[in-house]
Amino acid sequence: MSKNTEKRPGSNGRFGMGPGMGGSVEKARDFKGTWKKLIHYMKSYVPVIIISLLAAAIGTVLQIVGPDVLKDITNEIAKGLPALINGKPVLGKMDMSAIQNLVMLLVFFYAGAALLGFAQSFIMATVTQKISKALRTDIAQKINRLPLRYFDKVSYGDVLSRVTNDVDAIGQTMNQSIGTLVTSVTMFIGALIMMFYTNWILALTAVAASVIGFALMILIMKKSQSFFSAQQKELGSINGHIEEIYSNHNVVKVYNGGNAAKQTFEAINTNLYTSAWKSQFFSGLMMPLMQFIGNLGYVAVCVVGAALALDGKISFGVIVAFMLYIRLFTQPLSQMAQAANNLQRTAAAGERVFEFLGEPELADESEKVKALQGIRGDVEFRHVRFGYDPDKTIIHDFSASISAGQKVAIVGPTGAGKTTMVNLLMRFYDLDGGEILLDKIPIDSVPRENVHEQFCMVLQDSWLFEGSIKENIIYSKEGVAEEDVISACKTVGLHHFIKTLPDGYDTILNEKASLSEGQKQLITIARAMIQNAPLLILDEATSSVDTRTERIVQTAMDGLTVGRTSFVIAHRLSTIKNADLILVMKDGDIIESGNHKDLLGRNGFYADLYNSQFELAV
Repeated sequence: MSKNTEKRPGSNGRFGMGPGMGGSVEKARDFKGTWKKLIHYMKSYVPVIIISLLAAAIGTVLQIVGPDVLKDITNEIAKGLPALINGKPVLGKMDMSAIQNLVMLLVFFYAGAALLGFAQSFIMATVTQKISKALRTDIAQKINRLPLRYFDKVSYGDVLSRVTNDVDAIGQTMNQSIGTLVTSVTMFIGALIMMFYTNWILALTAVAASVIGFALMILIMKKSQSFFSAQQKELGSINGHIEEIYSNHNVVKVYNGGNAAKQTFEAINTNLYTSAWKSQFFSGLMMPLMQFIGNLGYVAVCVVGAALALDGKISFGVIVAFMLYIRLFTQPLSQMAQAANNLQRTAAAGERVFEFLGEPELADESEKVKALQGIRGDVEFRHVRFGYDPDKTIIHDFSASISAGQKVAIVGPTGAGKTTMVNLLMRFYDLDGGEILLDKIPIDSVPRENVHEQFCMVLQDSWLFEGSIKENIIYSKEGVAEEDVISACKTVGLHHFIKTLPDGYDTILNEKASLSEGQKQLITIARAMIQNAPLLILDEATSSVDTRTERIVQTAMDGLTVGRTSFVIAHRLSTIKNADLILVMKDGDIIESGNHKDLLGRNGFYADLYNSQFELAV
């Protein structure tokens, strides 16, 4: 349970999900520190990862050596070509045995590279998914150990994003970036070494041609960046304008604001068209430019290589080898840039995940051996003082004594502290002062889980999960017989409706199940009955249903409160007229207490609240 929205900084609503999930930051604040944490986290997998990277590096080396073998094959074939001797063409002699051996060696190299690449991909995919699974498990366990105060400052959507988006980003980018980075660096350095080993003149020619092409590409990237920024800005403007106009379309129509809205839209749309056209144009140049760099290298190698071949300084096989080395040299550069970007994304996502895992946890209560067992339901608040922020106390000096079996209503204006008292009763928060006792036992002397076992709840929003009606009613209760489920549903008046469904109690509740709000609420009341805890909390349980359904739900709740100490929070004061005790709260303190008739007779704050809802006090 969470507290009142007025008193809750960063609130996500009282018991509901918050805003949509947040997104990951694209650049980590501490790149090195995050990667150290990540490496330490996956230390048990480091040997396997090293083996995977070694396989990737060896496979890349085999690919690099391939063109050199192809050079030798070409030279052997060239020996069999006709040559002019004394002005007459004379056929050479090819050594087919040597060519066959070289071809087999080349096949071995490329097949080995393929197998090693497969092994590297398989190992990295397996390791990264195991790491992702471990992270999700740790986050799920961490959520159960976090104090509710944490969720006061962080939206539920942000936590959900860390479990899904950020963990997935770590797994995917690690899988893609680490292996790619190793192969790209190995390919780049190896191709450069082999080019200089084969012929330094052609190597310098290839490098110079590539440098010219990449310099041109960098200039275009810098130029296009401003257009991409402008496109995103204008895209945000047009989205905001459309949402603003169409979410208030009736107002625009009433005040004849259509023409003005259209002119604004056209102006933004024109700016978006201009920036988007320019950014997409420059973006479209990147692939042809990469092809141009490769082709420029091919042309340069062919021209210079032909001149060297005519002088007899190199063989034809060297030119063939360099044609392949050009591709092996230029391709890794873009891959390294992409891998570096992925490493940044991994660090950014990892930073958010480890930030969450490093949050302070609830105190360890394993040493507490005392437990609440078979309690009657007597509750006492003794001078309770509490504030969600240490510097802002909202419950100043709350004292109340409730006997077992009493139905207690807590009423007051929004933000008075009604739900806060229930949160404190269930030990979702620790007190700043005073104490709360169940059957004269302080609740802070027993484990939190033991306190939670003493309560069943029915909240304003009926929470159901995807599963059968029976599973939703039983929830986490063990050893529940089907007869008990049917009995609970008969008590709340839901049995007849369930029997009309095709699958009865085995009907799956999902988005296709057409249940009214009242029926959903009755299921949660049946769930509370199955829990059969000595204390009951009803928090605005009828506020989301219509008046007719409210009477049905109210009747079911009256049956649920029998024999239990019940705490009812309600804004509709007509629903708590039969309460044994009504506590009227304002600004965190009890200002009035008594039953409905007594409080009306005093003509105090409760009477004002009641009369504000009804023209005639009953």
